[in-house]
Amino acid sequence: MNELKKILVAEDDPKDAELMLIALEEFKVANNIVLVKDGAEALDYLHKRGKYSERENKNPIVAFLDLKMPKVDGITVAREVKSDPKLKTIPIVIVTSSREEKDLVESYNIGVNAYVVKPVEFEKFIETVKQLGIFWALINEPPV
Repeated sequence: MNELKKILVAEDDPKDAELMLIALEEFKVANNIVLVKDGAEALDYLHKRGKYSERENKNPIVAFLDLKMPKVDGITVAREVKSDPKLKTIPIVIVTSSREEKDLVESYNIGVNAYVVKPVEFEKFIETVKQLGIFWALINEPPV
């Protein structure tokens, strides 16, 4: 891979974040995974604010967002991304424990690309994240 591909992972649960990192790194789907702990930090990264003000201009190839995060929730982050002309082409995958119909419907209504309920079993969770990473990082063709 000549081009540096970044994946943004916004997850406040340390165990789930670690599992996502293990799955994504194990399959080498991206050169760089940016892990943020809440929606506010995700927005800072995407808008190049605060400690991310010097990051390169290239957007991540995909953003994995938890729904229930402190400060700013995943729905709010997704809504802001999809309404910003500079960010709206970033694929957003909601990875959540929420099975609530309203969360699913609202996510798709604002333009998320996928809504995945976190499997409870360790192996299934790892495999699900691997498959998501492979699709978004290796198979999907983002706009230039």
